[in-house]
Amino acid sequence: MEIKKARFVISNSQVKDCPAHRLPEYAFIGRSNVGKSSLINMLTRQKGLAMTSATPGKTMLINHFLINDSWYLVDLPGYGYARRGKESREMLRKMIEDYVLYRSEMTCLFVLLDCRHAPQKIDLEFMEWLGENGVPFAIVFTKIDKIGPMVLKGNIDHYKEVLHETWEELPPIFTTSSEKGTGREELLGYIDEVNESLKDT
Repeated sequence: MEIKKARFVISNSQVKDCPAHRLPEYAFIGRSNVGKSSLINMLTRQKGLAMTSATPGKTMLINHFLINDSWYLVDLPGYGYARRGKESREMLRKMIEDYVLYRSEMTCLFVLLDCRHAPQKIDLEFMEWLGENGVPFAIVFTKIDKIGPMVLKGNIDHYKEVLHETWEELPPIFTTSSEKGTGREELLGYIDEVNESLKDT
């Protein structure tokens, strides 16, 4: 798949205010500073489409981007940023939960994980919650250019082992680098496959 058109449509804090349409939505989520906005910009090849920041927890809203006039890419707020107040964390938790559970157009949730880190409790618990609620998701390891191939393989193998303690079957797994453009074709190819399969339903 090639992205020929990508444009920002709307930001909001309420699922009820999300765009009214019947197109599939692919949402991206992860802990603060995992490289979400950079990945979106890399996929669309539009450097300033999603706002990137060195400050964790910058995305505070649900951001919709229309791709090729046929599907939406959705940038969700990052979770687990400890420096937020309790009230702010609770507001974001509800926003994420409402979107993930009740947005019928949400076709697949891409959970981003920094490949340099060992499995984090917050990520494992979040994925377990997705499984319990029957939410379709895929795992995207980010920043693979920051470590060597052998370390990367070891980290991902370890992550799979930990996941297999809870999961019989693992979701699709992708490896990406926003700096190098690695994983772009695979990720967009997967979205294309899902879009095609939806046409048959």
